[in-house]
Amino acid sequence: MFTSVSDDLGTRGEKDGYVLDAKQAENEYHEQALKVARDGHTVLIPQPSDDPDDPLNWSTAKKHAILFIVGATALLPGQSDYGSATGAVTLLQQATIWNMSQDVVNHSQVGNVFMLGAGGVIVVALSAYFGRLPILFWFTVAAFATAAGCAGAENFEGFMAVRILNGFFSTVAQGGGLMFIKDIFFFHEHARKINIWDAFIILSPYLGPFVAAFVISSLLWRWAFWIYTIETGLCLAATVLFADETYYNRKLPAAQQPPRGKRWERLVGISQWRSRHLRNSFREAMMRPVLVLMKPVVALSTLYYLITFAWVVGINTTLSIFVTPLYGFGPVQIGLFYFTPMIATVLGQVFGHWFHDAIANHYLRTHGGRFEPEARLRAVYFSTPFMCTGLVVIGFAFEKAYHWIILAVGWGLFVFGVMITTVALQAYLLDSYPEASGEVAAWINFGRTTGGFIVSYFQVTWANKLGTEASFGTQAAISFAAFLLIPLMQWKGKELRHRAGPLNFHTS
Repeated sequence: MFTSVSDDLGTRGEKDGYVLDAKQAENEYHEQALKVARDGHTVLIPQPSDDPDDPLNWSTAKKHAILFIVGATALLPGQSDYGSATGAVTLLQQATIWNMSQDVVNHSQVGNVFMLGAGGVIVVALSAYFGRLPILFWFTVAAFATAAGCAGAENFEGFMAVRILNGFFSTVAQGGGLMFIKDIFFFHEHARKINIWDAFIILSPYLGPFVAAFVISSLLWRWAFWIYTIETGLCLAATVLFADETYYNRKLPAAQQPPRGKRWERLVGISQWRSRHLRNSFREAMMRPVLVLMKPVVALSTLYYLITFAWVVGINTTLSIFVTPLYGFGPVQIGLFYFTPMIATVLGQVFGHWFHDAIANHYLRTHGGRFEPEARLRAVYFSTPFMCTGLVVIGFAFEKAYHWIILAVGWGLFVFGVMITTVALQAYLLDSYPEASGEVAAWINFGRTTGGFIVSYFQVTWANKLGTEASFGTQAAISFAAFLLIPLMQWKGKELRHRAGPLNFHTS
């Protein structure tokens, strides 16, 4: 076992605050020759080993290739993503062909959304036992098969069945993506890399309809899902060719690390199976998500995100029903309308690339060089007005039949705020429980999908009964009320974390 302070910087940071300046860390911990970043003074947390197989020592190109593969795979599934949002456009044509109401056809989409949350929790539990790469590979294989099943379904019952299964398997990179980021990047890089990964997730609900709308304007709805299948196949191929197992047991010295085996053995899980005795038992792996959710700040963050993100899915899955009669939009116009939130997501990603680091650096300067995870939540103070204002503008635009440009502005404001909020919350939980990177991401994903699952059932009925001005105004009020959890966690978060105690997982 490692015992030096340099190997314990992450644990100390989780408990007492992270120290990133090398001189300060050496003085406080009486540890010399800490490994630092290229800037010459930022401490690398965790400290990489001298083992070339240590993922922290991999080349920048390899790390970012894996990040891109995980991000692209997270772009695909259904929920707030490519696959599910594609259904938001195709349901109009499906309802006509199958002689069913749009609301009933939409139920297949709702089931797909729910399974994304459940699947994400299972993904991280299985990854803790079988390894990261084989779960990514086999789940993507199943996602590819079920995507093809959606495209080839002959009736609604068959379509609904494979679509729900597709939601379960395609969530692998949404629910488990944070594990890969934690494995291959250092603490000071996390926010920027989470920002990239989350951009794929937030972008996905809008890219899917954008493409699908043009497809179904001249072709059957099946082609939208065949394109989705091809995209899933490309991600599968990239996983086979370029991805690698990123888990590395830092509790073992290099000489005691298990043999990595051949690359194809790591891909299908043979190598990880041979070394399973060095990781969690199957029971321990299955219990990890439960133990993480029992931590108060994880439960509060999940609740906050469930309430906040629910309106993203609610808007996205029902937008075509609203704008078609109001503006006379056809499939192509609906698709073009999704270009606004796509721009907002990109702007949020670009802005966040510097914004989250700026918040961290300011906190370090004003708190004696020590960084607490709760500092990440400062970004939500900035993003909340964008989300609430955006919802109100959307409601008024629908109710008062304002020009569609006003509706687009409101939607863009909301999506920009959601992008900033998502990264802040993910980074906060990763800093709070770095050994549970997969589990905290899975619960945030669960909150996101569960909120969308609930709202999708009553969004249209609610708006038709009370009017969009009242319904979206209520959503804004609920979002602001949920924001009150943020100052609560800033005030009591550290205390709650200490009272709850560490997770003490067998492996991180």
